Amino acid sequence: MTRRPLAWIDEELQTLDQLELRRRLRTHAGPQTAEIAIDGQSLINFGGNDYLGLAADPRIAAAATAAIQTEGWGSGASPLVTGHGQSHAALEAAVAQLEGAEAALLFSSGFAANVGAITALASKGDVIFSDAKNHASIIDGVRLSGARPQIYQHLDIDHLEKLIAQAAPFRRRLIVTDSLFSMDGDFAPLVELTELAAQYDAMLLVDEAHATGVFGEQGRGVCEQLGVEDQVDVRVGTFSKALGGHGGFVVGSQSLIDWLLNRARSYIFSTAAPMASAAAMVTALQIVRDEPQRRQLLLERATKLRNDLRSQGWQVGGESQIIPIRLGEPEPTMQASLRLREQGLFVPGIRPPSVPSGESLLRISLSFAHTVEHLEQLVSALDQLRDQRRI
Repeated sequence: MTRRPLAWIDEELQTLDQLELRRRLRTHAGPQTAEIAIDGQSLINFGGNDYLGLAADPRIAAAATAAIQTEGWGSGASPLVTGHGQSHAALEAAVAQLEGAEAALLFSSGFAANVGAITALASKGDVIFSDAKNHASIIDGVRLSGARPQIYQHLDIDHLEKLIAQAAPFRRRLIVTDSLFSMDGDFAPLVELTELAAQYDAMLLVDEAHATGVFGEQGRGVCEQLGVEDQVDVRVGTFSKALGGHGGFVVGSQSLIDWLLNRARSYIFSTAAPMASAAAMVTALQIVRDEPQRRQLLLERATKLRNDLRSQGWQVGGESQIIPIRLGEPEPTMQASLRLREQGLFVPGIRPPSVPSGESLLRISLSFAHTVEHLEQLVSALDQLRDQRRI
């Protein structure tokens, strides 16, 4: 008898196929830009997170190349052993300076930063309040912490206050939220969240992953834009989106960073990122400081695109560079994505579990690298798609 202990996987994959929920890898050739070749097809790329158009910036590549010559490639160890190099230290100092914080700590990814910070701040006997549409890294951090999870309805301050008012028996309270939600493109009510955190003596962690580099006068994110940075205890960010690189970070007080360095397992037990990657991000941060026109133009074009699509009758959400078109179910969403691809446009369809059931959408992600012509082509294609009533 042939042993097949994984036969169930084939059945589950067939079910995913039937529900239009199966994912497959795509492979792109060349650099990540506004125009990209995916699986051999040239497309205008509305599916990336390269918000400031830095992923292929030659200045960043040059910084990485120069660092390889002096520090090599692999870091060779975890940070607390021998893996913390000069470029890592320089990047931590640059991040703290940009963010106006006492200190910063680097992580191997934004996912690791959230998981590490949350699990270091809360554990059994504590309670964590998490927005229902927080990123998967926050959700997993909450689960792994051992604290009691309390999920409040998306952006619903009244619901959160009802939950937190009942949390007196717990040792510590932690509120966690994205600042800019990656699928809906909307913002957390950070002013109200800081007020609740102060009222109930709760810690507040804000993930600025999709806002870093894009919002705020200095590009620090939504906390800066709303003037609440000093009232947010823990700020998380990533280099992998607007900064065009890889890795994540946490900024805050020196004592917070010292605690994470000693207790964040995803930091302690991960090999440090290559030094060249850190050197590249020092240059990316300098560009964010020196070229504010990138985020200004990006947001201006995002506003115009939203208005154009709404005038066509599309149900468009968000108030940021992330523009969702809500179609509801997976099948029409994926069909719409396919029709756009046939016209040379890559606009990904987003389905469960990335979004809740019944909330499948096309996710348009804008970059500074997109031209006016790119956006006009997208608007025209979506207009045709709606007229054809194929969705």
